Amino acid sequence: MSVPYETAAYEPAESPESPEEHLARLLGRALNSFELPDDTIRRLDCALAHDSSLHSAHHSAGLHRETYRHTWLLADGCALTLWELVHNTALGSEPQHEVYVDEEELRTATARLPLPQDAPDFELPVMVSPTPVRAPRHVYVPDDSADHARRLLRRAENLDRPGTDTAALLTTAFAHQITQAFGRPCRAGRIGLGFALYEHAFLLRDGREISLWEVEHTATPDGRHMCEVYPTEAEAREAMERRAAQVS
Repeated sequence: MSVPYETAAYEPAESPESPEEHLARLLGRALNSFELPDDTIRRLDCALAHDSSLHSAHHSAGLHRETYRHTWLLADGCALTLWELVHNTALGSEPQHEVYVDEEELRTATARLPLPQDAPDFELPVMVSPTPVRAPRHVYVPDDSADHARRLLRRAENLDRPGTDTAALLTTAFAHQITQAFGRPCRAGRIGLGFALYEHAFLLRDGREISLWEVEHTATPDGRHMCEVYPTEAEAREAMERRAAQVS
């Protein structure tokens, strides 16, 4: 979701940057990056996606000032924004970069710049502000999620389990959440028959979400425990009904 810069102050990226690369480039050029709170940097270490855009600008007699908004999507579903101030304080001087955690700090820093007060700013309309980052549907926990997905698919005994394409996607899983799904029960079937349905939700590095649906049951000829995995909840529930009918 990174937006290439089109002003002279920025070099267009040759390829889309990861959230980590974008943050490193921003901090590397900012003169005051050491002033950012440590907690902010730690939170950004878990960023999953980012978005940037020009927010406002001021140009007068060879002097210029632009502000940019950089927003990251974090693994907990929150969004965190940093404000970048780019300016030259003398005619022909190189642009200087500063970064701030909120708009109030940005306004204070902007007011200190030796720019003519009578030259109007322009602010871009809402339509070109950063595209809102969609929050994840789940509350994810960063962990060894790719390995969890691999082990889940490996223990699935059903032949129609998700295939190699899904397994390849899940190698990029960054975080996951496991929840038990309730709702419509399957038919009781044999006395003592046990079913449980779990959603394994995975968050990928590119911000996409994938869920696998695990059915655990004892609907086997000898009553042993069996694990099956399906790509949708509907398929998982249909499998539960089918298994219960086979042993009733």
